[in-house]
Formats: sequence, C-alpha cells, structure tokens
Amino acid sequence: MQRDWGASGLAHLTGLPSGVPDFSRAPVLAAARSTAADLDRHLGITVDAAELLAGRAGLLGLTRRGRSSAGGATRLIATRDGWCALTLSRPDDVEAVPALIESAEQQDDPWPVVQAWAGDRVAEDIVARARLLDLPAAVLGETVAAAPVVKRLGLSVGPRDVSGLLVVDLSSMWAGPLCAQLLRRAGATVVKVETTARPDGTRAGPSAFFDWMNGGKLCYAADFGSSERLRDLIEAADVVVESSRPSALRRRALGPDDVAARDGRVWLRITGYGSDGECANRAAFGDDAAVSGGLVGRSAEGPVFCGDAIADPLTGLHSALSVAESLARGGGELVDVAMAAVAAGYALQREGRSEDDCPAMTPRAPVPQPRAAKLGADNHHVERIVVERRLTAC
Repeated sequence: MQRDWGASGLAHLTGLPSGVPDFSRAPVLAAARSTAADLDRHLGITVDAAELLAGRAGLLGLTRRGRSSAGGATRLIATRDGWCALTLSRPDDVEAVPALIESAEQQDDPWPVVQAWAGDRVAEDIVARARLLDLPAAVLGETVAAAPVVKRLGLSVGPRDVSGLLVVDLSSMWAGPLCAQLLRRAGATVVKVETTARPDGTRAGPSAFFDWMNGGKLCYAADFGSSERLRDLIEAADVVVESSRPSALRRRALGPDDVAARDGRVWLRITGYGSDGECANRAAFGDDAAVSGGLVGRSAEGPVFCGDAIADPLTGLHSALSVAESLARGGGELVDVAMAAVAAGYALQREGRSEDDCPAMTPRAPVPQPRAAKLGADNHHVERIVVERRLTAC
C-alpha cells in the first residue's frame, strides 16, 4: 500500500517541499481503487485510480508544496485556533483580498498579509467572512462524510447501461468533466456545453489537461441566458451532469425542475457542500474542499496538502459511479454529490505511517485522449441528434 502511494506519484505530491514525501495517506489510494472497481462492474471500463488522482500533476509537472497547493492557488493558513484554507484562483478573488482583511491597499502578493491577518483570528470567523465575499475557503475538518443525496425527479424506467445514452455535460473545470469523460469511455455520447461568453476555464489553460477531460466529447456552444436550443438539448438528455451552484441554473429556468425530462433521466449535480441549507451556494475548489473534509497530509509543522486538488478527481470518480447506480435503479433521479463530503469519507481511512525506504516517483502523465474540439465545433451535429431523439420519442 505504501509503495503504491509512492509509485503513483501521490507521495511526491504530499509533504513539505523541503522534507521527505508523506506516505500517511496511502490508504486513500486503496479506497479509490475499490471505488474504481465498483465503477468497472457497472460500466465495464478499466479505471486507473492512481492515474485519475495524479494525472494532472503528471501533465503539468507539479510537485509537493506543503501548505501551498500543488497548483498554487490555495493555501493552508494558521489561525488563532487551528487551520483554514483559502483559494485565490480567479482575478476577482485576488481583488477581494483588501475587503477580506479590511485594508485599502491591494498587494502584489496577497498571501503574506492574509496570513498575518489570519493569525489573530478564529478559523470559523475567517471562513464566514470569506464566504460573504464569495471566496472559496474552508475550516480544516469542518465537513463530515456523507453519501450522495438522491431525490426522486420524474419517472423511472427499467435498468439501463450507459452505452448509447446521451449525456449533456454542463459542468466545467475537473470533477464534472471527469465524470462525463468516464461515461463517454463507457459508450455514452457526451455533449460538452459551454457558453460563448464564459467557456470552461480550463480551456484557457494547458491544452493537455483540457483534452484529457474533454477529448472525444461533442462541443456545443450556447447562450445560457436565452437559448431555447439548449433547453431542447437538456430535454433530450438521458443524463445531465452539472456543477453550477443551485441558484445559477434556476435563475435561467434551466434547472432540473424547470426542463421537461425523458423518462428515466438522471440529473447529476456536483456541489461543494450540497444543494440545501446555508452552504448551498458556497464556492469550492478541489483543494479547499479537501481541507474542509479533513483530507490533508501530516508534517511536524502541521497539515499539508494531500495530492493535487484531490477532492476533484475523487468526486469525479464517485459521480460516475452514482450515475451508473442511478441508471441501474431506473433513473428518474436527482443525485447530489458534495465534494467536501466525498473528501471527508476518504479522510476516515486510517492513516498509514511514513516509510522512508519507499520510492516516491514523480507522477506519470495519463494515457493521451483525443484532442478536444473547438468551442461550438459540433453545434450542427448536436442539433441533429436532438431532432432525431424527438422523432424517436413520438
């Protein structure tokens, strides 16, 4: 188990940059492999859990950075009573820092002033203030493990395989696109939907990662504000995958309660903290969600990040399994998977001990996928599919 963690590249991604690799979270990989085996039984595809967890780092050449995330956007911050995580991945996040720390000055490097400000404050208060500013933030270990929330939403049908079904992927970044990619590998036709005004943020990043998540999908450009064609596409879907905050699609009358459904449709929603209650619209990314669930490595100087945004690939894996399980039940369900709760489940795995004699390999790049299509390249093809499905439904 320890050697697997080292050989996967995950030990290379966990621990202080100046110290030895951290093997304490090795049981996480074994648990992820168990989930991948369940997915294999449902979908008939072989999923390499180690590749999913460390693949982005392999593509981008990332390494462990201790209390800075491997991708660099999130920091673990010491507070008066413990630890919290803060993500500054978007330009708006950085611009909000002066309001967070109640300062009139905008810093070229915001992290030193944030860390100094947080040192005299309670973690829960810091995160509450960050949430008011829509900043992704989390108290270490604040979220408990929980299974996906499943609600009846329409009529069920007989058990179905994924192969041949139409999956509409409204999600972006990592967890949702990974879920849809796994369904594509199992034989589904997957349509990746992006708005022309705000495409998937990873499209502007390294193409190798975007291709890994989205290669082989049909790429459809739509206006979320006024597109009847998008409504028609969602109505034609057997599975919808989305990672918006619950209010976002509801405002556009494109949510699961707003768009008519085919019998047996599965609506898979990925959120940071669930769809109900005060945390329903809380922002989250993979690294801060993992911290919220308590999924961190250990060092003599305190917690360190575990892997690379590890809540994202774990959630993508579990989401694909949740879709397969819902289809086996006949569908007609809304399935809500919360990233922080998934991470919390893995944090319950008993921690191992570090073994200095285990090798810590650098992460390997994943098996190449087909190049992702340009935004809107498949609009006409997708619209023909919608027409055909309407005809066969009559």
